[in-house]
Amino acid sequence: MSIVGLLTFANFNQVMAQEAAPADGTEQVAATDEAAATEAVAAEAEAVEEAVATDEEQTRSFHQMLKEKYIQGGAGWMTPVLLCLIFGMALIIERILYLNMATTNVQKLLDGIEENAKNGNWEGARELCANTRGPVASIFVQGLDRMDQGLDNVEKAVTSYGGVQMARLENNLTWIGLFIALAPSFGFLGTVVGMVQAFDDIESAGDISPTVVAGGMKVALLTTIFGLITAIILQIFYNYILTKIESLVDQMENGSISFMDILVKYHK
Repeated sequence: MSIVGLLTFANFNQVMAQEAAPADGTEQVAATDEAAATEAVAAEAEAVEEAVATDEEQTRSFHQMLKEKYIQGGAGWMTPVLLCLIFGMALIIERILYLNMATTNVQKLLDGIEENAKNGNWEGARELCANTRGPVASIFVQGLDRMDQGLDNVEKAVTSYGGVQMARLENNLTWIGLFIALAPSFGFLGTVVGMVQAFDDIESAGDISPTVVAGGMKVALLTTIFGLITAIILQIFYNYILTKIESLVDQMENGSISFMDILVKYHK
């Protein structure tokens, strides 16, 4: 009976151990899966935070880079270049606004003048020109004011006042050209001064160290870079303004010829 009892107890323990083993294994697998999921979520959150931090760093780095390069180039030489950009852009904006406001539908204006001229209503033609903005309409007003003095005087007035209007269109262009020339000049001057300082550092160190040479050259060339960038920006807008002025001058010349033809045709 003792032997039978021992065998029965041993078999019972073995069965219980086999039943308990899968349960423990399942709990271990579940715990492992949970830990892996937690690690995955943590890794994903960390990746998102790193991406956001990288974007913020890149956004900040652009402004910080400009500020850093400005300081490295030397405020004494970078400030004149910056002032050239500010004043040049202010004059450019003023010219662009003025030229856009000076643009006139010349053909529509000439049609209105001719319609009034057919009926002999020269005062109505003058009022139409006076209420129309732009240099072309102003030229026509000067001509219509001298209708009683003969067509020769009208033509002289149109020609003379056309020159006045052309000078107004070209106003401030000289200053813009000056800033275009000054910006790279200040940049080159700052570069030369920076090169001299770099050689002074080499002389003080008593050795041509690559670090000293590279650092000095980099700082010296920054003023030239910013000066050239400023000149390029101003030059692009300057050429646009010149093109706009040429278009307006062409309108003035063609419009004046058509205007005189209308006066010759209907003036008695």
